[in-house]
Amino acid sequence: MRLRLLLLALGTFAVGTDTMVMAGILGRISGDLGVSVPAAGQLVTVFALSYALLAPVLAAVTARWPRRRLLLTALVVFTAANALSALAPDYPTLLATRVLAAAGAALYTPTASAAATALVPPERRGRAIATVLGGMTVATALGVPLGTYVGRADWRLTMWLVTALGAVALLGLAAFLRELPAAARSVSLRERLTPLRDGRVLGAVATTFTFFLAFQSVYIYLGTAVRPATGGDADRLSAVLLATGVASVAGSWLGGRAVDRWGVRKVLLTGSVLSVACFAALPWLGRTMPGALFYALLVPLAGWSISVAQPHRLASLSPGNAPLLLSLNSSALYLGMAAGGTAGSLAIALLGERWFPLAASVLGVGAMALAARTTRPAAAAGTVRGHDGTPDGAGTPAPEPVRTEAG
Repeated sequence: MRLRLLLLALGTFAVGTDTMVMAGILGRISGDLGVSVPAAGQLVTVFALSYALLAPVLAAVTARWPRRRLLLTALVVFTAANALSALAPDYPTLLATRVLAAAGAALYTPTASAAATALVPPERRGRAIATVLGGMTVATALGVPLGTYVGRADWRLTMWLVTALGAVALLGLAAFLRELPAAARSVSLRERLTPLRDGRVLGAVATTFTFFLAFQSVYIYLGTAVRPATGGDADRLSAVLLATGVASVAGSWLGGRAVDRWGVRKVLLTGSVLSVACFAALPWLGRTMPGALFYALLVPLAGWSISVAQPHRLASLSPGNAPLLLSLNSSALYLGMAAGGTAGSLAIALLGERWFPLAASVLGVGAMALAARTTRPAAAAGTVRGHDGTPDGAGTPAPEPVRTEAG
């Protein structure tokens, strides 16, 4: 059981590394392919937007596929796309391979999270999701620095590293993961999208988008926010980023246990309050190294706890539709990442380099309000319609998924 969860997490580690490592090798790509750094930066935006748009569509189109086959197919596409990225002779080709890699990632990550819930009893579901999503947080702390180091001489080596990670996850799951339950019957795209009419689903997705918009609007420009503390020194900034990565791993691990013990609502509201307070305090915290490190430890701890709570929340709304609902959550997260850069840039232009985190605190308050409103007990008693149009757990608390012996 543990091995299968770790192999699923290795896949998300590969996806997370691929998603975030581009920022560390843009200069090399720019010089090698003869494009500007801003143009090279569009590789990150294209990946994030492609992921966000493709995740729910692919989840609906592949709804009839057995989950094991779906996971393996996703990793094949993802791994092949990164190999093609490493071999890309020019910028347009590389851009196309990033769209293909995003398609594989968009298919894999939500399915891996849904598969994790089928491998454990209900009371351990939060920890199972945290283990799989932990691959993303470990990518922040380990995969991105490693990929940047490997690509310091040739960015193509970074792409080969991601290819190797995807291949190992593919071979491991092919060897050790047995079949998981598929959909009970064939469903149309229209039927598969029925849960989107439920206000709780839209509320959860909106919460994810708004929170990660706030978080990324600061994270992308964290070097600017803490420049008074680092004095522009690369080693000091690396220490801050390392603290952020370690706290991200801890937040994912602790978040799963907190959700299992205290429930989604408490984790969401507590994490939101801590994040909003830190965003608001960053103009002062960022002026000293102790303050910058305090921020770097606390905000990712809260933020990644939220990132675990949200998939748990959506999977509980309608276990039968978990892959689709989790794909929507992934889309919202990646849209937040894509929009965060624009929001942060606009905040810096309007408020200045010291005060721009205040905009994130306002966005964080919006995310907290959404979470509070859409997780109230009265709201939790609503209905998500199943594939056949009948209520899925109507009039009862959100149902727990049935434990299976698959895997």
